[in-house]
Amino acid sequence: MTVMTSLRSLRSGNKTGRRIVAALALAGALAGSVLPTSGGTLPLDRSPEDFRQVINRAKETVFPSVVYLRCVVENFEMGRRLRHSVSGSGVVISADGLVVTNWHVVDRALEVRCLLNDGRAFDAKVIGSDKDTDVALVRLQLAEGETVPVAEFADGPAVQEGDFVMALGAPWGMNRSVSFGIVACAKRYLPDASEYSAWIQTDASISPGNSGGPLVDTQGKVVGINTRGGMQGGDMGFAVPADIVRLVVERLRQAGDAGWAWTGLQLQPLRDFQRNITFAGDRGVVVAGADANSPATEAGFRPRDRIISVGGEPLTALMEEDLPEVRRQLALLAVGEEVAVVVSRDGVEQTLKLTPRAKGSVLGEELACPRWDFTVKEVNAFEVPDLHFQLPEGLYVRGVRSPGNASGSGLLPRDLLVRINGLPVTGLDQVRELHAQSLARLQEGGARKLVLTVLRNGAQRQIVVDISRDYANP
Repeated sequence: MTVMTSLRSLRSGNKTGRRIVAALALAGALAGSVLPTSGGTLPLDRSPEDFRQVINRAKETVFPSVVYLRCVVENFEMGRRLRHSVSGSGVVISADGLVVTNWHVVDRALEVRCLLNDGRAFDAKVIGSDKDTDVALVRLQLAEGETVPVAEFADGPAVQEGDFVMALGAPWGMNRSVSFGIVACAKRYLPDASEYSAWIQTDASISPGNSGGPLVDTQGKVVGINTRGGMQGGDMGFAVPADIVRLVVERLRQAGDAGWAWTGLQLQPLRDFQRNITFAGDRGVVVAGADANSPATEAGFRPRDRIISVGGEPLTALMEEDLPEVRRQLALLAVGEEVAVVVSRDGVEQTLKLTPRAKGSVLGEELACPRWDFTVKEVNAFEVPDLHFQLPEGLYVRGVRSPGNASGSGLLPRDLLVRINGLPVTGLDQVRELHAQSLARLQEGGARKLVLTVLRNGAQRQIVVDISRDYANP
């Protein structure tokens, strides 16, 4: 096998590539070749043992800062408030205890406990999290003057295909481990999962529990945060690139959330392979549509408008993997401040005035209603856009307990809640008060039925719930 053939195997992400590192080293010694790494090049005239030493040094540089997280989280999907434990990984980025992990690791966490490699354990507090990039920031509750080991983000150029990387973390809730591989794709676009960032794809194994741990180069620098793994078509793992992590972490540190701006623009690239559409020009991005009642509709954007610049800054999405950067550029606009957007419409350039709004919480608050046996959640435009279109401000049924009083009455998840016992409800505080009153009357021998007015598929209906039976204490 030639050196060039072997390098092609490595760059393709084939697992064979990892098995031929020793052969490459020997062949490189004869040819005087070098092997690319994210920190530069690694001479191949070293022995395989020397290469293992490089990997070990990088691993040992970061391992002390890797954190195992165990969280108690709450869940409302089954129609009642449940608690369960989840685990994941993280990496310390400041000596005073700031830890980066994934949003999905600490989402709705009531308690967070962290274990360091040296055996020290700490309670932790969630500083902020961002669902869109799956990044979260927590702080270890250190004693005064206490410090913890820190990992460093890579400052150099972004990783490239073929760079060697290691995924560190605590897979399956076990103690720390490291998996080794290469960058298979440095800019992977995943539909419906690449809002503001493309992904680093690697064949280094990322298993459940590795989430939130660092992806590390051969220099011992963090090039990404492990987020998701998959087995479809072979070993695949995905990490959030370090530059995106740094951006989001700084915003979480300052404000507790990413503070994304919302325009309501739906975009498509100039060369849209998926839809087999090619637009004229080689600069800009095409407007596919705009959300109802959004800043984009108010500004007068139309489908097929080609956005050339925003606030004087050019932006271009030639292919779909360029869309996350363009969306991020729009999401970083100042909220509430008008900005000039130059578009090309029917070949003529014109300027539209766009005023972004705060995107706000993606999730919204939830409430469990025991004895009624369902949970309620705030409608929001980003998680349930179809319900938001029907009822821009209001509540919907998040989950229905089965068996339970609500399920026996025909209430369904995603029903929009309009009235309870004839009283309009638009916020969780109203539902909370009506629920408390209902249980108090029930305890006194009063009304045992509840009348709900809901919207389902655009049609209004009345649902009578008999709450006389206590399914929680049969």
